[in-house]
Amino acid sequence: MPKKADSKKSTAKKTATKKATLKKVSATKAPLKKAPVKKAPVKKAPVKKAPAKKATVKKATTKKRTTPISSYKGRKGEKYMSAAMKKHFNAVLIEWREHLKEEMQKTFDHLKNKGESYADPIDRASQEEEFAFELRTRDRERKLINKIASSLEQIKQDDYGYCYACGIEIGVKRLEARPTATHCIDCKTLDEIKEKQLGG
Repeated sequence: MPKKADSKKSTAKKTATKKATLKKVSATKAPLKKAPVKKAPVKKAPVKKAPAKKATVKKATTKKRTTPISSYKGRKGEKYMSAAMKKHFNAVLIEWREHLKEEMQKTFDHLKNKGESYADPIDRASQEEEFAFELRTRDRERKLINKIASSLEQIKQDDYGYCYACGIEIGVKRLEARPTATHCIDCKTLDEIKEKQLGG
């Protein structure tokens, strides 16, 4: 029996020593620290700037003029109806004529597209009244185009800007107001007075 007790004691001693050595080893071992993970620097994609818009070169095209030609500003001591003045009034008359022709074309297209006859007599009557008004307006403009053509011819013959009745200068301001004027302000006033007297 003593042998069994000795063997038990020796195994108990062995296990105790093993536990003690394990405790020492575990005490001497420093706890493992995790190395900080270094993050790789994030590369930002270069921001692409929008390409600067190139200045568009205006092509010489026949565009409709939105603003009217400015009034003529003569130089000091400039002769009446000089070449520059004639050129200015020629441009004004041509632009006016083109505008009137465009309006006539619009009226023609309008009459052509809306020429349908309505069943209701009231609608038909109002449409005919509208067409009659437009045609009267265009008839006046047709006569005005003829006056513009005669004014352009006068510029070519160097007669533009002088009164038909008395032969004096009509004046730049009057011609700016009415480029087709053929009489000076005094002669025109006298004509209007005569018309009133004869008419009424």
